[in-house]
Amino acid sequence: MGRKNPDTQRVSPNEIKSTGVKLEDSTKISMEGEKQQSKLGRRLLLFSAPFTGHMNPMLNLATILYSKGFSITIIQAPYFPTNPAHYPHFTFKLLDDEVLEKYSKSPEIDSSVVISAMNRTCEEPFRDCLGQILRETAVAEQDPVVALIADPMWAFSGSVAASFNLPKIMLRTGNMSAFLVYCSLTLLNEKGYFPPQDTTLEEKIPEFPPLKVKDLPSESDRHILQAIVEGTTTSQGVICNTFEELEDYAIAKLQQTLTIPIFPLGPLHKHPANSVVNIGSQDQTSIAWLNTQAPKSVLYVSFGSIAGMNKDEFLELMWGLLDSMVPFLLVIRPKLVKGSEADDPLPEGYREMMGERGHIVKWASQLEVLSHPAVGGFLTHNGWNSTLESICEGVPMVCKPLFADQNMNARHVSENWKIGLKMERGVKRDEVTRAIRKLMLEEGAEMRSRITDLKEKATHCLEEGGSSYKSLERLTKYLLSFETFQAIKE
Repeated sequence: MGRKNPDTQRVSPNEIKSTGVKLEDSTKISMEGEKQQSKLGRRLLLFSAPFTGHMNPMLNLATILYSKGFSITIIQAPYFPTNPAHYPHFTFKLLDDEVLEKYSKSPEIDSSVVISAMNRTCEEPFRDCLGQILRETAVAEQDPVVALIADPMWAFSGSVAASFNLPKIMLRTGNMSAFLVYCSLTLLNEKGYFPPQDTTLEEKIPEFPPLKVKDLPSESDRHILQAIVEGTTTSQGVICNTFEELEDYAIAKLQQTLTIPIFPLGPLHKHPANSVVNIGSQDQTSIAWLNTQAPKSVLYVSFGSIAGMNKDEFLELMWGLLDSMVPFLLVIRPKLVKGSEADDPLPEGYREMMGERGHIVKWASQLEVLSHPAVGGFLTHNGWNSTLESICEGVPMVCKPLFADQNMNARHVSENWKIGLKMERGVKRDEVTRAIRKLMLEEGAEMRSRITDLKEKATHCLEEGGSSYKSLERLTKYLLSFETFQAIKE
């Protein structure tokens, strides 16, 4: 998402025991949760994949469930874990895994390597940790554990939970339209669409409008996608960070084919329980600059916290951005440009040519930026968190997907919801300029009207009687229907 959210600031495993920092409103959260906990007396274990785009929704979910009265234990991998000091109302447990701990000291490690190591080395540490939590909870006569909520990237979480007779529910941090595609890879293979072939890239897929063959995931991702599908479909339910009004077709289709309940609770970060979490931004330079700009005049440019682009793409993007003559706030995080060790990968003289029209930072508080009245567009990689956050703030998008589900997300943004423009020819200087000017100066009003309508629906679905509100009520009752775990006291 192109920034380190201060709500989920990462720390090294050696620092994780520090609990000196307090949330501004943590007391309020704790008091609200404790009132409910006296009624429920149940504990949930949450196990997120160790990436910002996965950890943020899991922590949002944890705060929501805490507000409903559940006690919360967060199990973390030692790969840039979240600082427990920011969530003093949760209990944190850290896995003992030397491989991921070593990788956390080398941020340049590719995410695919981390994912492979997660599932290769963490199963036994997770089993040990889970067993310890269950025994300690029983011996201390604390709130009994009722379920594990895990990220499906942990391929082994289901089998380990089953060995303890512990119900497991998955949190789907991406959208359900992409998950529907993942569940249909065999069908797409039979139809000749998957894996994508060069001769059919522009062909539309009638079974999944408006997707094209080129939007599908790559063959190299097949193994992890199949593991995600298997882990989810064999669980006792799936929670998803979306809302029915946005993805009604995909949710309904999956509910017809899956034998497990689906709980659309999104947008998780906009839930009232999360509105009181306020650590405060650590860097206000972006906001200070935005305060000097005209309403809806600025294009915000950010490409997430993991994916990178090659040098040629980056240069084309930079020149196209400059040629657009549109004010812009640009996030250039470390390692954005693949293979570049330069502190400043910008072309020589770029900052002078940009002048006061642009502002460049290494990270920005994305939610603050998108909600700022000066921001009129978002040039994004279309990770699901960024896409959903843009919808929630009513900011139309220029789409430059980089990997994974981002091509599918961008296609839905541009052709399904019609709230953005997808750059179809890769990153070309003239197309970057054209897309930016079209969004910001020519046709943006119609897209802004449509995304404003979605923004209102995203707000209303969380209010009493809304679709996500009712889904949360169903989930709460479902979790309370599980028998509490009774461990053998040692």
